This record gives sequence, structure tokens and C-alpha cells, in this order.
Amino acid sequence: MIRKNLVLLLLAVSLVVGVVLVGGCTTSESDTPTQIILNLSPQQASDLIQNNANNIDFLIIDVRALEEFTERHIENAILVDYHSETFEDMIGYLDRDRTYLVYCDVGNRSGVTLALFEDLGFMEAYNLSGGLNDWQAEGLPVVTE
Repeated sequence: MIRKNLVLLLLAVSLVVGVVLVGGCTTSESDTPTQIILNLSPQQASDLIQNNANNIDFLIIDVRALEEFTERHIENAILVDYHSETFEDMIGYLDRDRTYLVYCDVGNRSGVTLALFEDLGFMEAYNLSGGLNDWQAEGLPVVTE
């Protein structure tokens, strides 16, 4: 009887050790999602917009002032004023699993914003290099009011 219990105990311990060892071998760094934080040329940004035309998890964020936004902006862009006292809070409330394209006039404010996206753990965010000025210089469309 003691021998039978000892054998059962050894089998149970072996099973637990085996599960722990196999489970430990299956986790790897590749299981961790990779952040995608990139600067894009105007044409690359335009392609990104076209490729995400029907994607509700894709947002275009204009970080300029309201006056700049009403003068001209990329279609479907959302205004989040970089100079607002609540700017970082507003960015912080965004869903980190969505995809974002951020821009300003020349790329300075949006470049800082891209770094903020990275620091806050956003998974996929892009900056329009050269901003709206380079976008328009390449003949890409804007909404004017």
C-alpha cells in the first residue's frame, strides 16, 4: 500500500514538473506585441489612409490649433489641440490598441506627439513627416472651409 501511494505521488510530481517545464518553454518574447511607431512620407501616409478607409480602429489626429484646423485639414481628421492644457490627458484617454496617424503643419508638434504615443504604450502610431505643408506640396487633398 505504501509503495502504491509512493508511485502515485511520484507520478503526480512528475506530471506537475512536466507541465511547468513545457509551459515555461512555450512563452517567448515573440508573444509580446511589438510597437509600431514610425514617421511616414506624405505618400506613405496617403497609402495608410487609403488602406484603412473602412477601418473603424484607424484615426487621423490633427494636433494643430482650431484656427489652423478650420482653414485646412486632412479629411476625417480629429482635432486634438497640442497647446491645450488637457492635451496629454486627451491623448492618454485614447485606446492604445487602435492605429493613429498624427500630423501638424511641419511635423514638430506631431513628432513630439508620436514620442508621447510611444511612451504611453500605444501599439501603432505614425507621424506625417513634413506635416500638412509637405502633404499639400505633393498635391494630396485637404478639406478647406
